[in-house]
Amino acid sequence: MATVYEIVQGLSQAAANAYDGALGEDNEQLVAGLRREDGDPILDKRVMDGFNVRFAGDMMCLTYHSEVMLKEVYANGFESDIEQRLGDIAAFLKKEYKKITGKSVSLSEEGEVDMRVESSSRIRSWVTAVKNYRVGGLSEDMEVNASSEDRLDDKFRSFLEQGGFGSRPDNDTRKKE
Repeated sequence: MATVYEIVQGLSQAAANAYDGALGEDNEQLVAGLRREDGDPILDKRVMDGFNVRFAGDMMCLTYHSEVMLKEVYANGFESDIEQRLGDIAAFLKKEYKKITGKSVSLSEEGEVDMRVESSSRIRSWVTAVKNYRVGGLSEDMEVNASSEDRLDDKFRSFLEQGGFGSRPDNDTRKKE
């Protein structure tokens, strides 16, 4: 059984291995399911996109960011295309995690994709999509809302109980308000 640290470290390293131009063991470009991997890198217009992972309790939050044209946004199937990209990235993370650690990890989808399209001009627009995944192997008691035990030192607790913040010392000669 892998520890929480090992699972988070393995998934973070898998995400870090997907930088632009990354090569695999056989000197072939790694395919993480991003748009920048399509086409010829010299002749085609470069597409700026990428992803990020962050962890909260037993959940992994996968964020995808890409530059899009407005005609792509209004075309049929835009949402399903972004959802497919998120699925491809999750599959890449699982495969890369297996390469790094030698163990497998399960990522199960939680909820729907939160997608936002913003524009800075009539030409430039970008999409930001967020999807949550439950990470297998992380316990359910790691939830963000889980209560914690009181761990105050006895000396510090006795200091707080004295209540020095509310009363004035005997040698205070200022006017009372």
